[in-house]
Amino acid sequence: MKTISIMTPCYNEEENIRELVDRIRNVMEELPEYAYEHILIDNASKDNTVAVLREISSEDKHIKVIVNTRNFGHIRSGYYALLQARGDAVIGMASDLQDPPEMIPQFVKKWEEGFKIVLGVKESSAESPLFFHVRKAYYKMVSKLSEVELMQNTTGFGLYDKKVIEILRHIDDPYPYFRGLICDIGFEIAPIPFHQPTRKRGFTKNNFYTLYDLAMLGITNHSKVPLRLATMTGFSVALMSLAVALAYFIYKLIFWDNFQVGMAPLVIGLFFFSSVQLFFIGIIGEYIGAIHTQVLKRPLVIEKERINFD
Repeated sequence: MKTISIMTPCYNEEENIRELVDRIRNVMEELPEYAYEHILIDNASKDNTVAVLREISSEDKHIKVIVNTRNFGHIRSGYYALLQARGDAVIGMASDLQDPPEMIPQFVKKWEEGFKIVLGVKESSAESPLFFHVRKAYYKMVSKLSEVELMQNTTGFGLYDKKVIEILRHIDDPYPYFRGLICDIGFEIAPIPFHQPTRKRGFTKNNFYTLYDLAMLGITNHSKVPLRLATMTGFSVALMSLAVALAYFIYKLIFWDNFQVGMAPLVIGLFFFSSVQLFFIGIIGEYIGAIHTQVLKRPLVIEKERINFD
């Protein structure tokens, strides 16, 4: 009998966990030919999520729980739990009920057809139209900048064969951009479109910093274009400055008595070139920060407690 591992990262989701577990249990009862385990990793929640997880895991031995010593961030925590799975296939989904568990049979069907990776692709969403289109534009931009072809409008919700998980274990990336990493591996991906429902309870834990961090991670991990752009922009601005200076010089020679250069062009030019320099220093800093993270090689998370892994 093949085993399906289902992985769910949690942080302050006490209102959603029990419904999620029940819905996954109901779905897996419709697939009696598969055994399953449901791994939930808690990222040091400040509410009663851990207490709910302990209660649920005592009632159902399919439920396995990892509790982190502190909040290690949603990127590291979810990725770590994915690597702990021992199933023939691993399904990753969020705990906010915006990834429908009822799609699991579709994922499994595509997997049985031979696909090593099956991804849910957001065709539409009940979230704010502004956020949906901003995210869509970001995915397009990263896809164009990336050196590998990336799947757009995905969050990582999908199924991954154990061969994929084994490859990820050998890559040993301490801070991965998961959506890009699975595309970089090169297996053919089966996309399954779905409508993302709105969050029914609680509120999103993402903020501007976490979204910015994820956005920059996607760019720095899979593209050298910004660095090349910095070089080309510097060269282009230097040529433009030389052309403007030459034009001013010629104009001054022709209209020596009438043409006054003034302070405005100097001030505008100073602020313009300073902003360009600061922007690209920031880009270089992002790449240096990514290298720093890789060099430190810190563990993805530190566990405080495990439940039902025996």
